[in-house]
Amino acid sequence: MPTYIYRIQPVRPEMLSAGLTAEETRITGEHFDYLQRLMREGALILAGRTLNSDYSAFGIAIFNARDDEHMRKITARDPGVAQKLFRAEWFPYRIALHAPENGTKE
Repeated sequence: MPTYIYRIQPVRPEMLSAGLTAEETRITGEHFDYLQRLMREGALILAGRTLNSDYSAFGIAIFNARDDEHMRKITARDPGVAQKLFRAEWFPYRIALHAPENGTKE
């Protein structure tokens, strides 16, 4: 199954420095729930975001998807993207090295 890297950025970068509005909080929760569902279903490999709060902040996720069309659907169904809280782009991606056990080390 092909792998894709997914990059999102807030449409309103101030949400990270000044705080989220009530609507942004709701949408962010829906976005997180969606990612958790995709993880349970086996499509999402990992997800996270940078810790900076300026215009350059972004999140990434790595997905398994059947093909480009499937990845388009994953993107379109993301509540954060569909409700225009985030802009998204994705690219076919090949994981060259992976050691998931390193994520648990301190």
